[in-house]
Amino acid sequence: MKLKVFQSDGSTSSETDFDGLPVFEGDKGVQALKETVVAQAANRRQGNACTKTRGEVRGGGKKPWRQKGTGRARHGSTRSPIWTGGGVVFGPRPRDYSKKLNRKVKMLAFSRALFDRIQAGELMVIEAIELSEPKTKLLAGLLQKIVPDGSILLIDAAFSDGTILAARNMSRVDLQEAPYVSATDLCLHDHIVVTRRGLEALIARTRSANGKAAS
Repeated sequence: MKLKVFQSDGSTSSETDFDGLPVFEGDKGVQALKETVVAQAANRRQGNACTKTRGEVRGGGKKPWRQKGTGRARHGSTRSPIWTGGGVVFGPRPRDYSKKLNRKVKMLAFSRALFDRIQAGELMVIEAIELSEPKTKLLAGLLQKIVPDGSILLIDAAFSDGTILAARNMSRVDLQEAPYVSATDLCLHDHIVVTRRGLEALIARTRSANGKAAS
């Protein structure tokens, strides 16, 4: 499969064939990708929202008025759910939203997400990220040549301290090292820029997954 490869200065590009990239036919892996993205979002939820029932709200022990003779509706407590300041009926309670996924499902989703971004032409390869100084201006100028607009997921096998410093003030750029990229990461950004070393690490992940699945 051929990908557009840019030089380290971002000035020129060429089509290069890379072996080992995932290939899918039809809708295989689409459902796994959906389940993985939903599960990863659910696993980030704290699940600590909590409301008080009428039995947990302080006060309300005294009957507001006598049962009969006032002409008003009968009430036994000012902490009834229909009163202002009363308890909440069927409100949220602390719970665990996490979902468990099998490793094969997660790796299938990862491979499918990578394949989809390549097919859409939204994944570009750069030889390496080489900055003379850890300056945001230098990194921004480099990425401007490759991706003029839109959010970017920048992937490398391992980032240098200079690259991390240069990217920390760029709102449209997120850094992620190849061993830790998830299927959700691949879906959340408009474009993906990966170094050659980073792409090799991504391919190695898909190969190891396929090898273990076959065994």
